[in-house]
Amino acid sequence: MKLRSILLLPLAAALLAAAPLSAATPIRLHPDNPRWFEWRGKATALVTSAEHYGAVVNPDFDFRRYLEAMQRDGMNYTRIFAGTYVEPSGAFGIARNTLAPASGRFLAPWARSDQAGYAGGGNKFDLDRFSPEYLARLKDFIAAAGQRGIVVELTLFCSTYTDKQWAVHPLNPTNNIQAIPVTDWKALHTTAVAPGIAERQEKLARWLVRALNGFDNLFFEIQNEPWSDSHTMGDFINPYMVDHHKFPNAVEITSAASVAWQRRIAQAIVDEERALPHRHLIAQNISNFRLPVNDGDLVSEASILNFHYAYPEVVDWNRGLKRVIGYDETGFAGRDDATYRRQAWNFVLSGGAIYNNLDYSFSVGREDGADLENKAPGGGSPTLRRQLKVLSEFVHRLDLAKMEPNPLLVARAPGVVPRVLSARDGRAHALYLQGRAPTALELNMTGGSWTAEWISIEDGKVLKRETVSGGNAATVLTSPDFADAVALRLVRK
Repeated sequence: MKLRSILLLPLAAALLAAAPLSAATPIRLHPDNPRWFEWRGKATALVTSAEHYGAVVNPDFDFRRYLEAMQRDGMNYTRIFAGTYVEPSGAFGIARNTLAPASGRFLAPWARSDQAGYAGGGNKFDLDRFSPEYLARLKDFIAAAGQRGIVVELTLFCSTYTDKQWAVHPLNPTNNIQAIPVTDWKALHTTAVAPGIAERQEKLARWLVRALNGFDNLFFEIQNEPWSDSHTMGDFINPYMVDHHKFPNAVEITSAASVAWQRRIAQAIVDEERALPHRHLIAQNISNFRLPVNDGDLVSEASILNFHYAYPEVVDWNRGLKRVIGYDETGFAGRDDATYRRQAWNFVLSGGAIYNNLDYSFSVGREDGADLENKAPGGGSPTLRRQLKVLSEFVHRLDLAKMEPNPLLVARAPGVVPRVLSARDGRAHALYLQGRAPTALELNMTGGSWTAEWISIEDGKVLKRETVSGGNAATVLTSPDFADAVALRLVRK
């Protein structure tokens, strides 16, 4: 073999590893049941506990080690930020924050200029040039995720939150050589944004859409938490709280000016893909907690409606929209694994197709997900990921394309709160029961012989298996003992 050929082998191997699966159909809403996804020929729900969105923009983070840990623990989804936003050290009380790279290490989609002065270390950004280094790392990440059966949600933009975040923001005029004035960073993602900024925001979205079109394990989210910088006040979770106008009790509704700006970005994505081989799903981040969405809140191009810190009723309230309802961020509720396990089971068994816990056990140097001492406002651990794998395996044993919420199955559930999915043909049911054990369920089941399996939500073991008969009268099933919650799978013979 010639020396030139030998030298080219590593480069060829690297290019092959980063090559998108151009022949594959990207993840989409399931054509028979749009509350779930279809990906690689299977009805799919996305269940994960994943790092804090900095896997690409933080070059000190070993994303291959991270993805190997995610694959090992059975996670099939991760969310990343595109680099239009970055956090300073200590933001939100996170000690080892993957979204807060070390000084001079932030890898943004815009290239660095030859002028010093970026507040986060290194040279200022040139908003008229994109970074080849960034794009190569982004493609490598998405390709490596796809090889491990992991879907990537790429969030294009993010609210700014505070002056501390604005100080290191690439679009802050002190941080780029264009120095386009921004009079109010809270208007950065609204129709009031400066024309020179809006033009570059859209140009970036189009560039990423073109560059990533071949990947099948990808969807785009327009903006993270748009209500944070630009909102009107909505509902309150608990009106009896004395100071009930703040997080975590207030539901803030994204302003009309923000929604209009999101529509412009969504239209740019759709327009760009018209001339490309593939179409990717678009997600819209709606609100914290819960909200019955009205037409004025919606970006029509968005097929996924994401909520943060979501309550299960948000799935039922918005079932008529025939879109995926996602829970793509949780946390801020302590370190107890059981808290996030409960959230996941309640949401997915209510018909939600996305669950993502912010997992602070992933950090630079601990990409294996075992950093259990990281000071942060949430949790995450190998134990939690193993328990979420139980949920994922439980729902993917069902024919998800046929499954829908069914509150009428349970006539009575003493001591527990039931969440129920049932097959459209009535031949299978999946239940999550949280509360006090044991319970004697009264079920409105059709006639015939059924196999009932009671499943541990912690390790997936079958606690009890029995054959029961359905009929006109309520069928009674007595659970085994359990701590906190149990799952039940019913299949007609």
